[in-house]
Amino acid sequence: MAQRKSKKTNSNKTDCSRTGMTLIDLNRCFNEHLFYTQGRLPLSATLNDHYMAAAYTVRDRLLHRWVCTVRDFIREGVKVVGYLSAEFLLGPHLGNNMINLDIFDEVREASENVGRNLDAMLDHEEEPGLGNGGLGRLAACYLDSLATLEIPAIGYGIRYEFGIFDQEIRDGWQVEKTDKWLRLGNPWEIPRPEVTYEVKFGGHTAGYCDDGGCYRSRWTPDRVVRGIAYDTPILGYKVNTCNMLRLWKAEAVESFDFASFNVGNYYGAVHEKVYSENISKVLYPNDEQIQGKQLRLEQQYFFVSCSLQDMIRLHLAIGKSLEYFHEEFAIQLNDTHPSVAVAELMRLLVDEHHMDWDTAWHVTRNVFGYTNHTLLPEALERWPLRLFANLLPRHLEIIFEINRRFLDEVRVIYPDDEARIARLSLIDEQGERYVRMANLACVGSRAINGVAKLHTELLKTTVLKDFYELWPEKFSNKTNGVTPRRWMVLSNPGLTRLIRSRIGGGWIKKLDRLKRLESYAGDDAFRREWQAVKTGNKQALAALILERTGISVNPDSMFDIQVKRIHEYKRQHLNVLHVVTLYNRLRRNPGLDMLPRTVIFGGKAAPSYYMAKLIIKLINSVADVVNHDPAVRNRLKVVFFPDFNVKSAQKIYPAADLSEQISTAGKEASGTGNMKFSMNGALTIGTLDGANVEIREEVGADNFFLFGLTAEEVARIKSEGYDPRSIYLSNPDLREAIDLIGSGFFSRGDPDLFKPLVDSLLYQDEYMLLADYQSYVDCQDRVSEAYRDRDRWTRMAILNVARMGKFSSDRAIREYCREIWRVSPNTVEMEDFGDLVR
Repeated sequence: MAQRKSKKTNSNKTDCSRTGMTLIDLNRCFNEHLFYTQGRLPLSATLNDHYMAAAYTVRDRLLHRWVCTVRDFIREGVKVVGYLSAEFLLGPHLGNNMINLDIFDEVREASENVGRNLDAMLDHEEEPGLGNGGLGRLAACYLDSLATLEIPAIGYGIRYEFGIFDQEIRDGWQVEKTDKWLRLGNPWEIPRPEVTYEVKFGGHTAGYCDDGGCYRSRWTPDRVVRGIAYDTPILGYKVNTCNMLRLWKAEAVESFDFASFNVGNYYGAVHEKVYSENISKVLYPNDEQIQGKQLRLEQQYFFVSCSLQDMIRLHLAIGKSLEYFHEEFAIQLNDTHPSVAVAELMRLLVDEHHMDWDTAWHVTRNVFGYTNHTLLPEALERWPLRLFANLLPRHLEIIFEINRRFLDEVRVIYPDDEARIARLSLIDEQGERYVRMANLACVGSRAINGVAKLHTELLKTTVLKDFYELWPEKFSNKTNGVTPRRWMVLSNPGLTRLIRSRIGGGWIKKLDRLKRLESYAGDDAFRREWQAVKTGNKQALAALILERTGISVNPDSMFDIQVKRIHEYKRQHLNVLHVVTLYNRLRRNPGLDMLPRTVIFGGKAAPSYYMAKLIIKLINSVADVVNHDPAVRNRLKVVFFPDFNVKSAQKIYPAADLSEQISTAGKEASGTGNMKFSMNGALTIGTLDGANVEIREEVGADNFFLFGLTAEEVARIKSEGYDPRSIYLSNPDLREAIDLIGSGFFSRGDPDLFKPLVDSLLYQDEYMLLADYQSYVDCQDRVSEAYRDRDRWTRMAILNVARMGKFSSDRAIREYCREIWRVSPNTVEMEDFGDLVR
């Protein structure tokens, strides 16, 4: 990717206390916000007042850079990346922005000057629950890297009033509580009530001929919702580029019916307001019922329509023709959720801006890129045709027309292959008819990518095989990455200081420079310092576990951690089987010399996913028995850490000794938790799945604990007829572990509680736990032996960190920019406040 030449500088000189970077400026700005924004004197200010004053102080510096960035983008006429994602799991803003502004120490001192502890303010900040897991966190890392690399970009999504639920554990069960992340306000967002767009739903269409004799379709909706923009500045690390995350809130066009109110119909007076605002009310409504499916489709279309209308407005505002829209924007579809954008852009261009079909289709196919994040068929979204027709009648017409033209092209290439044509079709005609959203994204995008080498190869040979054979040039791999700013510098300051003391700080923007650490793996003094950092992190996590769960854990034990979304394919219950196996060893031989191990789980199950919730109950039930059995004598502890999120992850990843990445080979697209653990010095036990394959290649086979079947072996064994019960009968340790769970031993004598899990393993075992069990247990024994030699373990940990340069989100974004988006960096010039407003 070529660097655009620029005469601009990165000067931060300013004489304004609202934008200055000195301690004096920060102190003054902090006190001004405490007084003028929060209306408080220091003596009466609450912790929230102090947090808000600190947040506004930092935000002032962001906005200065944001204004300069917008000015330069307009002045330079740059190409902009539009990143469409249903999730943005940002994490807390304050600490990350202080890191990127390089004022962490100054803000800490300014806070202490008014008698407030910065750590308390950081802990006080509510986390925006705008994502469920890896998908949303990846989007957040990519926004950070786009800004750090000075790439003009706008992230687009939904401002969910209530995000991913807060998780409580009651009697071992997950209980979902409303995530009220906005209850104390959000100082990082700027409402833009003047930036609004109307979004239509339902109704009917009617054909007509325009003045030029061209056939057109007019959509008359039966419902219209208004989208309101809320902007959040996203600053890069030690640069002036400050991009934007624009989230949409749904509101009624007319929020109060005065006539209904006057006749006593009080609910009717606000019905439209309630109905409309439901769209942006909650992240991922339960879609088991048709109402939930409809709301989810409404959400996807709502944010896509607002975002495309916004990009078109910005394009037209700088005097450009829509025929060149694809030359000014590169729009990335982050998974299938935003794929209705293909039909919506066609509608906007053809219906609203009266472009002819062929030109509109050329623009559409050249502006979109599609990232696939899953191999699971249920995640490749399909919408019942009847639901789609009722909600988006005009879009269904457009999809039918796209499909007709597309299949005509396919028949020319494959004239006698009706089965292939049926698989490629945008409409699934078998049984109840469905619209296939992944197919729509493939047909309507110029580029399709997977998120790890293995994942991309499996896409080509399985779920998107027909599209790959049709358009091999569209496909590429873009292995995921994570930002080291949040996941090392902010999360693990002790390790950051240690690394800086030896190789400087250039690795924070160029992570491959961590390679220089390799020479220190054999340095005794460095290893001792490394071990001290890890011990401090484990002590901090142990204190947090005691606070959150009441369980006391030994920081000197090995911290064996699996934190991620709870799902059967991620196989948390395989980890539980190992825990029960260790417990059975101790019950048989109380004097066994067993390495002390603390097994820590965390993660949320989808509210309607019963088996995942039962796995959480099993973990907690096993923990309750094991942790209270005197025969164990603290050699084995089990913890379920509740409400796992970005904030808690920042404490958990740095404390891990062992990272559990044990999904069934061929099921995990990439994973990013595996990268965060490794960057913080944890060793991985894992299968050859997702990005594990590449992590092992980078860190070296000797520094990775590999077990289990490969994706090819999984497919072959299933095709030959997999019989999990035969494995159960032939393996005494496995049979003992499963029988103990099935007997009611961990469920207070109730043999029925975990029967669904036991039966699933014995008679189906979709995710091959029993097939991988012995390999996993044997590998865990090798882990225990390796951990006994702390010097060896530390050398391995250092090499893991030193060789993680590939897995920076900066590298991933550079590849997107060069190979898919074709965008270049644009260095932003800073100007003082007075010069900007003249």
